[in-house]
Amino acid sequence: MLSSSADSTHPAAATGLELRPFRALTYRRRDPGHLARVSSPAYDLVTPEGRDRLAAADPHNIVRLILPGVASGFDGADATRSSVAVAAATLRDWEDFGVLERDPGPALWVYAMRPADGAPETVGWLGAVGLPPAGSRAVLPHEDTFPVAVEGRRALLAATSTDLEPIVLAHDPQPDVPALTAVAQDGAPTLEVTDADGVRHALWRVTDPTLTGAVSAALADTAAVIADGHHRFAAARAHGAHAILALVTPMGPGGLRVQPIHRVVPDLALDEALAAASAGFRVTELGTDAAGPAEAVWRWIADPAGSGLLVSDGARLVRLDAPSGEVLAAVPPEAPAAWRGLDVVLAHHGLVQRLWGRDDDHEGVLIAHGVADALAGARSRRGVAVLLRAPSPADVAAVARANARMPRKSTLFVPKPRTGLVLRPHGD
Repeated sequence: MLSSSADSTHPAAATGLELRPFRALTYRRRDPGHLARVSSPAYDLVTPEGRDRLAAADPHNIVRLILPGVASGFDGADATRSSVAVAAATLRDWEDFGVLERDPGPALWVYAMRPADGAPETVGWLGAVGLPPAGSRAVLPHEDTFPVAVEGRRALLAATSTDLEPIVLAHDPQPDVPALTAVAQDGAPTLEVTDADGVRHALWRVTDPTLTGAVSAALADTAAVIADGHHRFAAARAHGAHAILALVTPMGPGGLRVQPIHRVVPDLALDEALAAASAGFRVTELGTDAAGPAEAVWRWIADPAGSGLLVSDGARLVRLDAPSGEVLAAVPPEAPAAWRGLDVVLAHHGLVQRLWGRDDDHEGVLIAHGVADALAGARSRRGVAVLLRAPSPADVAAVARANARMPRKSTLFVPKPRTGLVLRPHGD
């Protein structure tokens, strides 16, 4: 949906990002094998089964804090209070027993992520980013959030008084930052680990006040778009925090790549879905190989000439394109052009809501972070997967700067920082 206009009592701030050093909380044991066992993906990428695997990998895995368990006999709001109390008690125990330790002084961290597939390395700065005042355009969101999810993260933040994982920001190009980053990477990294996807994470702790000051001054000339962590950013605002742990990466070379996030609409037979979709799209059945539709989907996503939307029940694959005027009219005409042209917007407003009559909520539309997960979800939930192409980073920035919001979970910026390597306690 469209965002509300900026608060007229607070003119847009002229200043940019405020990045400052902080006293980190890290695992006392820093060997790569241990860090691999105790770290995890970001909380919203961890499935219930994945949480169980991570928790079983080590009694001190960070998933016990970011997705804490609930004491038996609780549900609803009581379950939330129980889970965050468990997280807060666990965090205190880990500090008391030396599992986690505080750095002696403040620092910034250079964070480099090198994918195993040969894709370019992503390098950014990890620090405490000041939460801009109302009306500032220093940090711009681009996706909608769910109040329930925001409240869950706010309650966890209130209980632990700690940023347990960083959000990710993509900042405007700044000519001085690359050279400063290269200087800070001199020598062996302070922390290093390779995750299950083969991404190498390397972090350098930077304490030289001249260098950290130069980085902060350079980034103060830039603004940023939230690439990952909209709910955590909103939770920090709701909590009244003054800053948030953030990985600040460049928009463009050296920065993040965008992958699509797909949808699964449960309890919707493919033939029924196609009959309804034919009222607003041209429907073309596509061939698949013996292994199923996944390979055809991946080829379509990678093809610059690909167009339309793909729909599958996990076995058959169908393309929907040439949307009718009725479908296009479902997209709010007052929205900025950068927003109206997004595939995910057309899928949500024109297909899912207008033609299929489904609300965009947790029950009506499920999220799938990969093609295989989307197809499996369609099969297991007796529904259909809606497979999408990713917007470009420039598309994302254009939407944010137009004061608009993509539908929830529209973008998957990669690679992702590893949760648990560096935490930021509040109070300093």
